[in-house]
Amino acid sequence: MTSPLPPSTRRRLAGPVLSPWRGGQGDACGQPPVRLSATLCRAEEQFAALAADWEALRSRNRSATPFQSHAWLWSWWMSYGRRGRLRLVLVRENGRLVAAAPLMLVHRPLPTLVGLGGSISDYQDVLLDDSCPRAAGGLARALHTASRTAVLELRQVRPGGAAERLYAAWPGVSRCLADSVCLELPGIPMDEMLARMAPAGAKRTRRKLRRIDELGIEAYEVPAERVPEAVRTMLRLHERQWRGRRVTPEHLRSRFAAHLVRATAALVAGGDATVTEYRIGGRVAACDVAFTSPDLVCGYLYGADPGLRAQRVDIATMLLRHDAHYAAATGRGTLSLLRGTEPYKLRWRPVTAVNRRYLLARRELAPALGLLAAQAAARDLAAGALRERPGTAAVRALLGRATGVRAPR
Repeated sequence: MTSPLPPSTRRRLAGPVLSPWRGGQGDACGQPPVRLSATLCRAEEQFAALAADWEALRSRNRSATPFQSHAWLWSWWMSYGRRGRLRLVLVRENGRLVAAAPLMLVHRPLPTLVGLGGSISDYQDVLLDDSCPRAAGGLARALHTASRTAVLELRQVRPGGAAERLYAAWPGVSRCLADSVCLELPGIPMDEMLARMAPAGAKRTRRKLRRIDELGIEAYEVPAERVPEAVRTMLRLHERQWRGRRVTPEHLRSRFAAHLVRATAALVAGGDATVTEYRIGGRVAACDVAFTSPDLVCGYLYGADPGLRAQRVDIATMLLRHDAHYAAATGRGTLSLLRGTEPYKLRWRPVTAVNRRYLLARRELAPALGLLAAQAAARDLAAGALRERPGTAAVRALLGRATGVRAPR
């Protein structure tokens, strides 16, 4: 992480002021009134210099995940960002950062401010200081000023995320739509996890666990200094594991590898991630990256030697046992299986958590927001049509979802 900057440098890098304002009165002890100011950051060097303040704010935002960390977002920008498109909206209270919205400008074809992190980030969000009651309103005012010609779109917001407060405080038009489905389990030991399953399923899973133990597969947590090497090994195993099968193309690209190595090394050093190797006789047979926050453990990506399947190893069960143990041992209440409802996840009887997609705009941009909402509804309908035959009810639902724009307050 970047070290804290002297005040003179921070002022120079602060960016253009969006809206300075003050509120409140000095207290009986002579404390000065609360002052909020908002700035817009467009330069990469400004983003890099924010690391210390950004992480201090994230530590005061209980709902934040590692996907909102400076390490993850800055690394993502280095691999995926486009020069001139960065838009960070920052709100400070008496000089302390209390709110931040990490955004970039895109044209598709309408000007839209979207969250950093892209499709490789399972959760996106803004950051709000939980101890500052004015943070959400201050960020809403600043974003309202910054989005004069663009709609603001925040995707993949986890239920309970900070963007819920921003949405509630927004002074213009807005929509809240369903986004990707995530599956979650309680952070409990494997024995308790098995007790939640159907008896037949639990019996099969115990047999799979015995097979893992018979082969002598042992889990080793990778120390920080070995993380880059371990992540590269994991990506090689991931490619071998999916060779000849349908795989997420981005996971095989060099820009993704550079980002994941860079970000994971920083996250492990900061206590926000773990990298685990699964070895047989000293040989690395599998490796996975998991992200952690105070209440959450989520397995992000893994790679496994294809030979494990030939040895009848259920890789998903092996990884989940380790993550469940880690969650229970560290007091983290939720084990997220992240996006997707694949059958191998459903057998654990997880609960469904639907991410949110927030569309926010000024009143004069209500037609543009309505168009984006209609496009999102059309995509959802098309996806549903692949699973079931569309009919009149589906068309009627599309029309209703496309026009239901919430009026401004």
